[in-house]
Amino acid sequence: MKNKKENPYKEVLTQLVIAVFEKNTNQLMNYKQVAAKLNITDTDSKIIIADILSDTSKGGHFQQPEIGKFKLRQLNVYITGTVDMTADGSAYIVPEDKLENDIFVAPRKLRQALHGDTVKVHIYDRKKGKKREGEIVEILHRAKTDFTGTIDISKSYAFFLPDDRKMLHDIFIPLDNLNEANDGEKVVVSIIEWPKNAKNPIGKVKTVLGKKGENNTEMNAILADFGFPLEFPKEVEKAAAEISETISQEEIALRRDFRNILTFTIDPFDAKDFDDAISFQILENGNYEIGVHIADVSHYVTPDSILDKEAFERATSVYLVDRVIPMLPERLSNNLCSLRPNEDKLTFSAVFEMDEKANIIDQWFGRTVIHSDRRFTYEEAQEIIENKEGDHAEAILKLNELAYILRDRKFKNGAISFESEEVKFHLDENGKPLGVYTKVRKDAHKLIEDFMLLANRKVAEYIGKQGKGKNKLSFIYRFHDVPKPDALASFSLFAAKFGHKLLTKNDKETAKSLNELMTKIEGTKEQNMLTSLAVRSMAKAIYTTKGSSHYGLAFDYYTHFTSPIRRYPDVMVHRLLQYYLDGGTKVNAEHYEKLAEHSSQMEKKAAEAERASIKYKQAEFLLDQIGVEYTGIVSGVTEWGMYVEIEENKCEGMVRLRDITDDFYTLDEKNYAIIGQRKKKTYQLGDEVQIKVKKVDLEKRQIDFTLIS
Repeated sequence: MKNKKENPYKEVLTQLVIAVFEKNTNQLMNYKQVAAKLNITDTDSKIIIADILSDTSKGGHFQQPEIGKFKLRQLNVYITGTVDMTADGSAYIVPEDKLENDIFVAPRKLRQALHGDTVKVHIYDRKKGKKREGEIVEILHRAKTDFTGTIDISKSYAFFLPDDRKMLHDIFIPLDNLNEANDGEKVVVSIIEWPKNAKNPIGKVKTVLGKKGENNTEMNAILADFGFPLEFPKEVEKAAAEISETISQEEIALRRDFRNILTFTIDPFDAKDFDDAISFQILENGNYEIGVHIADVSHYVTPDSILDKEAFERATSVYLVDRVIPMLPERLSNNLCSLRPNEDKLTFSAVFEMDEKANIIDQWFGRTVIHSDRRFTYEEAQEIIENKEGDHAEAILKLNELAYILRDRKFKNGAISFESEEVKFHLDENGKPLGVYTKVRKDAHKLIEDFMLLANRKVAEYIGKQGKGKNKLSFIYRFHDVPKPDALASFSLFAAKFGHKLLTKNDKETAKSLNELMTKIEGTKEQNMLTSLAVRSMAKAIYTTKGSSHYGLAFDYYTHFTSPIRRYPDVMVHRLLQYYLDGGTKVNAEHYEKLAEHSSQMEKKAAEAERASIKYKQAEFLLDQIGVEYTGIVSGVTEWGMYVEIEENKCEGMVRLRDITDDFYTLDEKNYAIIGQRKKKTYQLGDEVQIKVKKVDLEKRQIDFTLIS
């Protein structure tokens, strides 16, 4: 066959092929059908037609909706997408249709659109080789209208300076919209209008957060910035207050009674909401009955009630460094639903009969009532495991033994063990960080985790295995997809630089190989970096009705059943499980998919808010350590600098390229490195470096380091 470039007919043939599709109202066709319509019979020309059709790249003419069958790509003059602002005031529109390329929009063509907005864009006719440009013709949905920042008041008006670096407009505030804010205070402002030809939007102060730099002000600013409410509406608090604390005899009669069976909770020392308890008894046949009892939130929070609507909007509790913003009002989260010791509590349970080898002989799901005999902290339970004595030692030691078997089995089946370090702070009474430490996970943590995983898996399996095809029951799963091959390939190449070989023939082999790698690097200087890179190469877990498996845990079915006090998907799982246990028929999957999507989005926001609060505390911790020298590990590289994490306290900051003056450094993206152009000195991810704290910007939550040569 002739070389593509040498073929003089290709361009002519392309036009003829396009004409065939246009004539046949763009019906799906394979290359043979197209050749027949053009009366082409010679093999060479047929190969060229196949070649023309197979160019389904973003810039190509064709799409391939089915394997081997093609249609013309629609040439859209208008498209819908999301605004991604750049620092210079222009933007790229990321189209909803993933097959489309981004569209560049110049600042003057933005039409008052802001970062994250959903917009309609008119695309210009593109000159060959030029990137696609367009202008915004309509704002379909504002991503946000509330912003946090600082108020600047002058004699006759005020301006609001947003913290959000992607919000490039100051907001004009008339003096009667100040809501008692004082000059220089941190506030939340709502945009109320944006006159057609005005440069700046007009807003009003919604909430005064307080003095800049104060712990409370800054933590509330982080919450407001990510769209989390700072308090519950009065009518929600009122609805919670009106729920009776008394559990009626009629309610108890409807449930399986576990009150006389040994039951306890194991939680962090500072926990206030205990949403899971474990019961343990030895059966007459010598097997063990283990109950995983979860707070029955769905008994108190009924569908479409005011409490339910608020819980759904929040979708999750948010854990900042020094506080929890609960999904449910305190009366529910810390009182009615919390499985406190020596109180009768309503629960939803997964109960397992297990033999000595942790095989499940029988299982039962349903509503229960329990009475917790003891509240253990993780530290207390750990002491019992290590010393083999203490309250209910026999039960705890047996549970730990069974948890070890479950864990071992999970890893043999291909689960991946990512043990990353969790940063915690010692804070004084004003929230000022006095020290940083990392949380260590011991057997007591893992014991609880393994029984929660078991309950989550078995609930998902119980529903997931019922019905086939169209009759498959709709359910909310915690889905974790297999890694993307290209992400895995680049991780594999990088791990090889440290002498670690990764086998990636199939999903099972990849998981086994990753596990061996994680064990091998434990305690090495590259552990954190390789773990975080491996995690980055993985897909993100989401809530969905469309997939049931969890790659990272190697479970075919998995859901979230065990934390309804702090996660809305768990509340939905309880409701659906009870509905199906009562003989209910399949529910509308589309409706639940929308609820699941919202939950995934809010979970992502909560994680970002938590990260922002950690960044703030790290910056605050280093504020009075300007000039102090530390040993750090290169934790990230970008075109403007490299991130370094201090070994001793896990604080992360940036060494800017402009501050490394011994050479001209550029980014080598492929090798996660920056390289000096003349001397070829390389700083690579995982390298140990000596740094000095140069500058801390608390407001931006930024730490700058300089390298010590």
